[in-house]
Amino acid sequence: MMRVGLWSLTHLHALSYIPVLCDRPDVEFVGIADEEPERGRRIAQDHGVPFFASADELLAQVEAIVITSANVDHCSMALRAAEVRVAALVEKPIATTLSDAQAMVRAFESAGVILATAFPCPFSPAFEELVRVVRAGELGRVLAIKATNRGVMPGGFFTQLERSGGGAVMDHTVHVADLLRRLTGCEATQVYAEVGHGLYHQDWDDSGLLTIDLSDGSFATLDCSWSRPKSYPTWGDVTLHVVGESGNATADLFSQHLHLYPADGSKSSWRGWGSSLDALVIKDFIAAVRESRPPCSSGVDGLKALEVTLAAYQSAKTGQAVRIGELA
Repeated sequence: MMRVGLWSLTHLHALSYIPVLCDRPDVEFVGIADEEPERGRRIAQDHGVPFFASADELLAQVEAIVITSANVDHCSMALRAAEVRVAALVEKPIATTLSDAQAMVRAFESAGVILATAFPCPFSPAFEELVRVVRAGELGRVLAIKATNRGVMPGGFFTQLERSGGGAVMDHTVHVADLLRRLTGCEATQVYAEVGHGLYHQDWDDSGLLTIDLSDGSFATLDCSWSRPKSYPTWGDVTLHVVGESGNATADLFSQHLHLYPADGSKSSWRGWGSSLDALVIKDFIAAVRESRPPCSSGVDGLKALEVTLAAYQSAKTGQAVRIGELA
């Protein structure tokens, strides 16, 4: 039975990973470490697991750790895990700077332990079918892809630039950048972006429109904005519309849901059904550590997605397209 812990409750995905870890029969969920002790003790007690005031104490008792902190803390926490040879699943984006992401990849390669990035979207049955259709040549050569990852502004550390590293573009670009790379088998070569603050009028960006050139000559566009209002029934969407020489195909990764209208008059919501993508992320990570194989989403995958994000911010700053290989 693998001994696994969770470090930090800052990212909202921590609360979806905890039940998965508690329910897996092949995992001993050792406990939770959190930088806010009161919060950590409360959540640990709610789930019947130990709370560790010291992250080092938790790391000393586990083989693998799930890191769900604010974005800017990913690097220092992951490097600490690598030092003690503990495999790590790191919430996306893998880091907020290219140098941090590169340092993480090097550290885990040197330690000989697994570094995984928490990308749930590759496990979507809709995306898997889209990949099959494209790889089978049913659409002919791919010419263009129209993608969205729009959502509700999440608040919290996401809008604290010193902790998030960016707003909507940082939060949402990495998912689709990763999917484009998997779908086409090609690397992003250049990014042009318009990044805005016109929805909430704050210092953090709330909207972004990207054009991403790929190494096979195709291109993709991405709306990665926090453009959904607070009343919207779900956090957002991820869609991909592929235009090929001989056909088109669209995948909506979160369309499997029931629309719930509560009788008490509270906000309506979408309740997903089918595959739990968070559970599949955890399953793959545990299997990768146990079998000493690469995870579905490695540290390098996280790094490649971050490159597109950072190129978008640089493009918006300069008003020019930015080549990935020339990132400053």
